Amino acid sequence: MPAEPAPRMTAREAIALLTGGAGFTEHRPPPRTLPPDGPLGWAGYDAARERAAERTGEEESVVYGTGVVGDRESVLLSFEFGFLGGSLGQLTGDRLEAAYELALSRRLPLLALVATGGSRMQEGMVALTQLQRVAAASTRLRAAGLPQIAVVRDPTTGGGWATVGAGADVVLALPGAQVGFAGSRVRPPDADPYAYGAEGQFAAGQVDAVVPAGELRGTVGRWLRALGARETHEAPRPAAPLPRAQPSSPAGLPTSGREAVERARSPQRPRAEAYLADYFTVRLPLHGDRCGGTDPGLLTGFGLRADGQPVAYVAQCGTPTRPAGYRAAARTIRLADRLGVPVLTLVDTPGAANDAEAERTGAGAAIADTFAAIAAARVPVTTLVIGEGGSGGALALAAPGNTHVTADSYFSVIAPELAAAILKRPPAETGATADQLRLRPQDLVELGIARSIVT
Repeated sequence: MPAEPAPRMTAREAIALLTGGAGFTEHRPPPRTLPPDGPLGWAGYDAARERAAERTGEEESVVYGTGVVGDRESVLLSFEFGFLGGSLGQLTGDRLEAAYELALSRRLPLLALVATGGSRMQEGMVALTQLQRVAAASTRLRAAGLPQIAVVRDPTTGGGWATVGAGADVVLALPGAQVGFAGSRVRPPDADPYAYGAEGQFAAGQVDAVVPAGELRGTVGRWLRALGARETHEAPRPAAPLPRAQPSSPAGLPTSGREAVERARSPQRPRAEAYLADYFTVRLPLHGDRCGGTDPGLLTGFGLRADGQPVAYVAQCGTPTRPAGYRAAARTIRLADRLGVPVLTLVDTPGAANDAEAERTGAGAAIADTFAAIAAARVPVTTLVIGEGGSGGALALAAPGNTHVTADSYFSVIAPELAAAILKRPPAETGATADQLRLRPQDLVELGIARSIVT
């Protein structure tokens, strides 16, 4: 069951939750005069707006301006649900577009605190087309390499969710918030309410984290630093440093292909969590592929190192990687590339998932998209193979020309057991086949596949 939502905040209370005592400077777009009762002449619309203004103290359903969150100046826009359900009309579109343009002109990150029921019926299609304005403004901000973070409050539905909310780079949700394209009055009567809540959307990979209100300011502040939000252009960031080798049982390098495979498959070998915990002082996960899928065997997100350097990470955890995992990886790499943040990938998989469900959910296309994301990346990508490097399912996350290996790893075109079976060799020849594949760490360096062995 969905959690109970916290009491609804006003637009300004939500802003104060993030800015604290730092203050907020409100901005307003140039005034616009609408025809009586709006573009449709909807009887009673002007009176409804007047009542909403008296009740909330606001002129429209969105407030925007600048403020400091953590240690980063940002543009904040916040919806006032008490003003006609936080709905989007023509004047709302003016404010939303102006907020994005303010972020663009000042090169600031944009923080959207969303609480809306969708487009304003009293303005008909004129209201609906405001979604196109928002999408265009968001695209301009994205092209400029500026981050967008959305905090979805209760409720966030309709076009506001499908543009300002779900269109952000990082989506955080307050516990118990109603979140979904379909509002409570228009969804099927027998629909599972969990699917339309913050926790259900997190489970489906549509929300990156569910954050209690009391933790929101600190979380957003860390995200701003991890996404590389800067007030001015700086020199391009260097490549992500190589992780340190984590302690393992055997000493030295494997002497045979069979030993290399056994060491990589050992349950005692350090895994991705150990490397990431040692590498970062702050780690902020991205969650899900935005297509309804998650893969617990692949970790993605952004983090901060001890020196404050932001790095994006994609880490396999030793399981077959599923299509949702590859889509999440591609999403993370492309976001890092757009924001100018270097990427670290940790390779550790026996290969891509090959069951029927993986095929139905697009394994081939997802792997191809991950290859493309790394190939197109302008930021440096650093790869460390920490365990199994199983065929194309592993290679999709490897950086050409900047891949390194640990002493506990191997990388192979195919698992030696499968190679022996394809070649119609008896199981006793698996070890010899592993030697022929030259999959040991030292073989990979000699072949030019890896640049170094991290020991």
